[in-house]
Amino acid sequence: MRHSIFDRIYLSFLLILILSFAVLITFTSFTSKSALTNEKEETLTNEAQLIASQTMNSYVSGAFDAKDVSKQFNYYATVLNADIWYVDKNGLIVSSSDSKKRGPLPTGIFQIYGGYELNTRHTQTGNFYNIYDEDMISINIPLSYQKFTDDGIPEGEPENIGAIIMHSPAMQISSLLKNIFRIVYLPCLVIIIISFTFIQIVSKKVMSPVKKLSSVATEYSKGNFDTKTDIKSQDEIGQLAQSMEYMADELSKLEQYRRDFISNISHDFRSPLTSIKGYVEAIKDGTIPPEKQDRYLDIILNETQRLTKLTTGLLDLNNLEKYGPYLKLKDFDLIEIIKPTLNTFEMKCIEKNIAIYLNNHVENTMVTADKSKIQQVIYNLIDNAIKFTPSGKKITVTLTDKKEKIFVSVKDEGIGMSEDTQKKIFERFYKGDQSRGKDKQGTGLGLAITKEIIKAHNENIDVISTEGEGSVFTFTLTKMHIKGTTEVLSPPNGTL
Repeated sequence: MRHSIFDRIYLSFLLILILSFAVLITFTSFTSKSALTNEKEETLTNEAQLIASQTMNSYVSGAFDAKDVSKQFNYYATVLNADIWYVDKNGLIVSSSDSKKRGPLPTGIFQIYGGYELNTRHTQTGNFYNIYDEDMISINIPLSYQKFTDDGIPEGEPENIGAIIMHSPAMQISSLLKNIFRIVYLPCLVIIIISFTFIQIVSKKVMSPVKKLSSVATEYSKGNFDTKTDIKSQDEIGQLAQSMEYMADELSKLEQYRRDFISNISHDFRSPLTSIKGYVEAIKDGTIPPEKQDRYLDIILNETQRLTKLTTGLLDLNNLEKYGPYLKLKDFDLIEIIKPTLNTFEMKCIEKNIAIYLNNHVENTMVTADKSKIQQVIYNLIDNAIKFTPSGKKITVTLTDKKEKIFVSVKDEGIGMSEDTQKKIFERFYKGDQSRGKDKQGTGLGLAITKEIIKAHNENIDVISTEGEGSVFTFTLTKMHIKGTTEVLSPPNGTL
């Protein structure tokens, strides 16, 4: 049988409470009984001494006989609810009160218990060696008699005349303990029961949204990311619900991204494969004559190179996202890689009638980064700018600095992007509709790789674009702090 968290918490608290209450009752009962017993013993001792002073002196002096003493004992026994004995120094029971709690007494105390200590003050609890039918508190008070002269001067040493033994029912203490229990423990028990009732109500109120969250999480595991928690509270549960809904939104986007990824990669692989298959079949069955085969073989080679480039880009991006780029950091002059990179696009710019300008507003362009990967970033940004810049327009690469950062901007005068496109431009395989028209060679991976490289350097890259006017991509690099060239291999996540 499965138990919920609420059941386990409730049962745990209940068990702890029961054990604590049992320990409390045991401890307080023991201490209370001990205190009441001590108090009762002290009271009996005082009463026995008072009885002895009022009766035994008269008995010893001859004013009372044994019967008179018994009468006095009966009076005190009735008032005090006790049984009183007088035992002489030889252990003979001389006088006793009447008691219904026992039978006839033997003639001497040693017949009851041979080892009884008559000459020491002591107390004991029990049935007094099976004399009584119930537990009694028994007090033994040794007695002595001092003779005085007519002038009031003590005559000789005090004489031992025996002891008074006084018995009182221990049931009185039990009755007091029961009264204490009714007065103290029962109200506490009622309060605890009421408290646990409220705890149960409050716990169920708390567990209800938790169960709802569990149900929603189950729906998320099935892929139903549109399910809502409907929890609007501002406490920790409400924050957890908001986090789960946010997670579901992100997972939903991830699922959509997965579908788009499969769709895009299928399209990008299918197109060149279809061309290659068609041209190879045409060459094989003679549809394409031998004199034209070189032209179509060049097309097949270009399509093969496109597939190779696409596969390489996928592998690079996968390694970047999975392990982080393995950066080889060193100090170098940023201009030294920008100028050669611009020169590699000379023929493309001539073909499209596009001009590229370099504006450097930084006095010291030394940075600390991975030289080859930053060159790849600049190449990808310029290549992307050329794709979307119409003939007769220009591209401007600008360097500025602020504090410890150098800002590299690549601005084009192309078609620009919508706000929605700007949000997605760094996603793998994302291409605006415009790129699919004229540029069939793009893989949609260049900007995704670019962002991963910049992120691995703990730097930022942003884009600002206006439709019909162009776009500006800007990334940052950290200035060199120490003169000279030092090479440092970064950890797999690209951080130092």
